[in-house]
Amino acid sequence: MTQGDGIPETRTASPGNRLKTPDHRPASSAFGWSRPTAAIAAALLAALAAVAYILHIQGHPALALSIVFGAIFGVVLQRSRFCFFCMFRDWYDKDDPRGLFGLLVALATGIAGYTLIFGAWLPDAATGRLPPDAFIGPVSVALVAAGFAFGAGMAISGSCVSAHLYRLGEGSPTAPFALLGTVAGFILGFATWNNIYLAAVADAPVLWLPQTLGYAGALIATLVVLAVIAWALSRTSRTVALSSSPASNFPVALLVTRWPAWIGGAIIGALGTVAYFRIAPLGVTAEIGSRARQVASGLGVAPPRLEGLDTLRGCISVAGDALFSRNGAFILALVVASFAAALAAGQFAPAWPRPAQIVRGFAGGILLGWGAMTGLGCTVGTLLSGIMAGALSGWVFAAAVFIGIAVKLSAGRHTGLLPRP
Repeated sequence: MTQGDGIPETRTASPGNRLKTPDHRPASSAFGWSRPTAAIAAALLAALAAVAYILHIQGHPALALSIVFGAIFGVVLQRSRFCFFCMFRDWYDKDDPRGLFGLLVALATGIAGYTLIFGAWLPDAATGRLPPDAFIGPVSVALVAAGFAFGAGMAISGSCVSAHLYRLGEGSPTAPFALLGTVAGFILGFATWNNIYLAAVADAPVLWLPQTLGYAGALIATLVVLAVIAWALSRTSRTVALSSSPASNFPVALLVTRWPAWIGGAIIGALGTVAYFRIAPLGVTAEIGSRARQVASGLGVAPPRLEGLDTLRGCISVAGDALFSRNGAFILALVVASFAAALAAGQFAPAWPRPAQIVRGFAGGILLGWGAMTGLGCTVGTLLSGIMAGALSGWVFAAAVFIGIAVKLSAGRHTGLLPRP
């Protein structure tokens, strides 16, 4: 997928692709044939806003904000195609670094925001305490294995968990099976957790960079690392335009044309900061893990006691009884809002799944789920929110994820099991 692509899977006959043909004029078509779908999209977003308002006035401000943040996240993911796997694959296959630049912008924005909050809440970072709820996890061999498995799962299924969620709103034929596989992977993770925890996690160090370098030192060091990565990407990639072709008018640029990755990254970095300040760090697997844990307990396939899990930070799978948790509200709003954004853009293109899509989605999803459970989060939680929080675990997970993608893509294409671009 490139910056100009609208739909990652092959849907040559979709309305979205028709909008992007060279001789098509999106300015005239965006509010022509798509006017009814744009109205439905507006109604869906209005419904989300109404539910959030009702929850707020009924005394549930956290749930209301979770819906608002989830809706914003879903729209930004869909409009900017903020997909960790696609970012890496564009650079790996096409020497196009723009997606990864967007990720670096998200991290830089979020790190600056987190640092401001941490400095107010915990003025002295060297006390030994950690900021509340931040995704700062243990650094261990298990984390490396989890990241590698998660990256391989992305390569097989075609996306990470967050991207499968927003593609669910686009009608992706693969996403439902990938998410089912993710639940199965979580259950497998519960079954293997106790042995892994006792062997590799229990005594692993939890390293928070501000604790060693101070807030200013950690911020500067991290920004320098991000700048070096950006420089290396620019030196090893082909020259590409920094933004998509400008749209002919603002509504088309907002609703139809793909947003530049750096804009999506800046919004996500700011959203991550605000979300942590008001609710919790961004993450998309806590609710999935919680429901998977309930299923596993019901089936008797998970140990009655999961050692240390409920005391660790990250998108951990604490079993909950609430019908509508904050993370559940966040995910639901994400899917609905991405569906609305896809409708408005003419990119809602449901398709009947092919056997290969079912197999790849479910198999990749198992690795995604096991990796997210064992790594205490996915690319949004452990990687994005973790690095923003100054956690070394976020960097380790990120490196393992991208190595896992590269190895699996190379091996899969060499053996013919994964398609070549």
